[in-house]
Formats: sequence, C-alpha cells, structure tokens
Amino acid sequence: MTRGQRSPILEEAIGRRILVLDGAMGTMIQNHELTEADFRGTRFKHWELDLRGNNDLVSLSQPELIGRVHESYFRAGADIGKTNTFNSNAISQADYGMTELVGELNTAGATIARMAADRVEAEDGRPRFVAGAIGPTNRTASMSPDVNNPAFRHVTFDILRETYHHQARALVEAGVDILLIETIFDTLNAKAALFAIDTLFEELGFRVPLMISATITDLSGRLLAGQTVEAFWNSIRHAKPFSVGLNCALGAKELRPYVAELSRVADCLVSTHPNAGLPNEFGGYDETPEIMATLLGEFAASGLVNVVGGCCGSTPDHIRAITAAVDGVRPRKPPKLESILRLAGLEPFNVH
Repeated sequence: MTRGQRSPILEEAIGRRILVLDGAMGTMIQNHELTEADFRGTRFKHWELDLRGNNDLVSLSQPELIGRVHESYFRAGADIGKTNTFNSNAISQADYGMTELVGELNTAGATIARMAADRVEAEDGRPRFVAGAIGPTNRTASMSPDVNNPAFRHVTFDILRETYHHQARALVEAGVDILLIETIFDTLNAKAALFAIDTLFEELGFRVPLMISATITDLSGRLLAGQTVEAFWNSIRHAKPFSVGLNCALGAKELRPYVAELSRVADCLVSTHPNAGLPNEFGGYDETPEIMATLLGEFAASGLVNVVGGCCGSTPDHIRAITAAVDGVRPRKPPKLESILRLAGLEPFNVH
C-alpha cells in the first residue's frame, strides 16, 4: 500500500472507532535484561563509550528483538505502532558518541516497524499504521540548567530545529504513516519541531498526519516549563495537527482531568497514552492491564478520546486489555469552537 493510499484509510478508521496506540518499547527491552554486550552486538563491539541503555541502538544491534516487540503489540490489538526512535536525534545520541548514526537509527526503526505492521496486517487484513516517534531530546530551550545564570541555555532554537529536521526527514523517507512528537515538556522545543517538520513537508511536497503529545510532569497540571494544558494547546494549534494528546509521567487516573480539559478546548482529535500507574520505589510500574483498561475505557465511554495506548510500564497485555475496553465505543467528536483570538503564556489568554 502506497503512502498516498494510507492516509485516507487512517482517517476513515479513526472516524468510526477509537484507535489503539501500542505500549512502551523501553519496558519490553528492559524485560530482556540486555547486557552491555547485547547492546553492542558485533558491529559496536569495540565502541569507546558505554552503550547499555541506548535503547534505540537495539534497532541496529538486535533488530529481530525490536521486530518481535512490534509484532506482539500489533497482535495484541494496536492499530498504530511507535518506532523505536524516541532518542534517535543528534542531541540525545551525543551522549553515546553516535550523532553520525542518527539517520541510520531512524531508517532502521521505521523499517522494522513497517515490516512488522505489514506482516500482522497480512495475517488478519486489518490496517496497521506506523508512527515515527520523535522525543523531546534531553535539552530544554525555555529554562536554564544553572540556577545562578537564568539566561543560560544548553541549546538554541536553531539547533533544535536542525536536530528535529534531520530526524523527521529520515523517518518520513523510510515510510512512516504518521509523525508523533511526544512527551513534550517544553513547548519551545515542540515549536522548533513543528517549524522543522513544516519546512520538511514543503521540501518534500507532501505531508503526513502529525500527532502531538505533551507530558504533565506532576499533579500541578502543568508541563515542566510551566504551561497549563490549554495554554499549551493555544501555543501549538496553528500546526493543525491530526491529534493532540497527553502521555507519560502520570497514570491514567491522575491524567484524567487534564485529558478532559484538552478534550474540551481542542478542535482536533485527542489522544492519550499514560503510564501504567505512578512509578513505585524501585522505578517500576504496578498498574495491571485490567486496572489500566478500566480507566481508559471510562475515558472512551465519557467521550474524551480518539486514540488510546500505553507509555512507561505498559506491555502487550495492557494493550490487549485496552483494545477490548474501547471496542465498540464511539470515538470523541471534536467540538466546534468559537472563532476568537487565543494566545498563551504560562496561562491561556482568550480574547472574546
């Protein structure tokens, strides 16, 4: 199926039912208890820096493992699979001395996911889609890391723009159906990504659907950089995304009021893929598939969402339960909002 044929199929599917995003890739990799040698494989056996923890590298050193993870999520009911490319950008890969491998990491991540999607789609005939995952990097453009120098920044907008452009180009050229900017903690980083992607679409002469997902870092209901949910939406709504959503940091129970707020203010589709509860004292996640599915099923029944899935701690069992919970539930219908001036700082400012 060609790129031009997939977008209408995606739009038709999401118009009649709630779609399911897959779960955590990191959780599944960690469950395999890979050693430093496993991360290195043969190709990177003599790499000068430690590589354990560079989960995106597993697409090159253990591609069969990543393919099996994708297939397990698709067979559990996921309609959309996220590529193993959350940290496949020059800024994040600099920690491992692997900035030159960014293009290859994204191409491999997209190719593995596409092959898994096609294999499972051939088994049951239901379309599967691949979302190119673009993480926030490990730098923030809005805040200083030095409390004694508030003006200092580790990164500039232009560097972020170039970083995101490089990653997005590799993902789109490798055939992803969707671009997913996720786990946004700083809206200025997201704006750099949106600018880069819009430039890329102009260069390529076509677009792919764009999903945008922010993360509420604590029960204050704000992004790390301080914005409320509505202020965040006002800041990025000009991009006209396919969907906007919230993911990570919190479990579904804690995230619900903020998903409800986003559902109220956003006139596009809404997604959420929360963690499997809050992390325990060991950094793990204790929420069972049944509990998570019950919570997200209530989101669906309340008309809050169009796409649901899982983030940290979620597994194919969680996705299977979530799929069953939303099966047959009518998707959210985006509201028709009054045409007014909508601005934002840390808070929204709407001029009637």
